[in-house]
Amino acid sequence: MQPNDLERIAQQIRRRDLQAVFEAGAGHIGGEMSAIDILTALYFRVLRLWPDQPKNPDRDRFVLSKGHTACALYVTLAKRGFLPEDEIATFLKPHSRLNGHPNCNKVPGVETNTGPLGHGLPVAVGMAKAAKLQGASWRTYVMTGDGEMQEGSNWEAIMAAAQFGLGNLTLIVDHNRFQQGAALSDTNDLAPIRPKLEAFGWDVSEINGNAMSEVVPALERRGARPHCIVAHTNKGHGISFMQDRVDWHHKVPNAEQYKIAMAELAEDLR
Repeated sequence: MQPNDLERIAQQIRRRDLQAVFEAGAGHIGGEMSAIDILTALYFRVLRLWPDQPKNPDRDRFVLSKGHTACALYVTLAKRGFLPEDEIATFLKPHSRLNGHPNCNKVPGVETNTGPLGHGLPVAVGMAKAAKLQGASWRTYVMTGDGEMQEGSNWEAIMAAAQFGLGNLTLIVDHNRFQQGAALSDTNDLAPIRPKLEAFGWDVSEINGNAMSEVVPALERRGARPHCIVAHTNKGHGISFMQDRVDWHHKVPNAEQYKIAMAELAEDLR
């Protein structure tokens, strides 16, 4: 798919994600909106996978380490054919398999359970190392939040990936500059992220993570070293009153806000 096609799909995913969070009365919509362009590019262009064979051993692996944005992953998986699209209406409801954090034992297409921050990248390093030991061609991708990069376990994994020469591993940092309750700059400011990863021996790209023309080539980049994409994104991207507002990390729109947001997200679909 070309960037224009991917942008249209991303907008459709944003609208369905917004609807699901509104109807469920819970979710992490700000960080979902910032990550959806990357998820769309991964699942509709970059990842080698088969929705009817979610455990095919030759598939590429994707780990959503920022597991609190699970709804965006569920909508993307459903759009790609891993789930019935009408199942999204069960998000967070009793007995639904679409919980607040992804569960690999219940949801096809989910590679590992995530939720506790700082776990996804270490797991992804193990996956990439396993592929290298097996001589397999599949690749591993993992997305973390920028606030999540404050976890020490991530930096241990970063050191290990460089030591093992995991050129089959891509880390995407959703650098939307906000975490729960505060801006990154007001907590434990990691910016600039790029030189820190480069100091550990990683290949690093720095992009606008909400511009498909930059997202796609960065995700398709290949090399001998592990690759980190520092994706500069906007919290609540595409919705004017949510964008770059820390309170929309874990907040649900009321009926009037929902109407405004759906209208704004519809503009690019005309």
